[in-house]
Amino acid sequence: MSQPFDMELFLAGVLTGSYATRQRYVRQARIIQAEIADRWQRKTPWGWQRKHVEWFLDHHLAERSQATQYYYRLTVRLLSLRLAKSWTFSL
Repeated sequence: MSQPFDMELFLAGVLTGSYATRQRYVRQARIIQAEIADRWQRKTPWGWQRKHVEWFLDHHLAERSQATQYYYRLTVRLLSLRLAKSWTFSL
């Protein structure tokens, strides 16, 4: 029996800031994970490619405010840091 993926544990090594900031990063990372899993059946960030994250930023956040998009891009930057990927997306 497999355990569900723990996003908080995955990000623990790179999370910084106040408690509220860390919780926002984890919450947004879980939302990103759920959307990518629904669309491409990629359950963990280890299976993500740049196109998956770019799709999320372009389509899921298209109608959100610029402030919301900015905070999600910060979360994506944190995820790419944890994955040791050189993904860059404009803020």
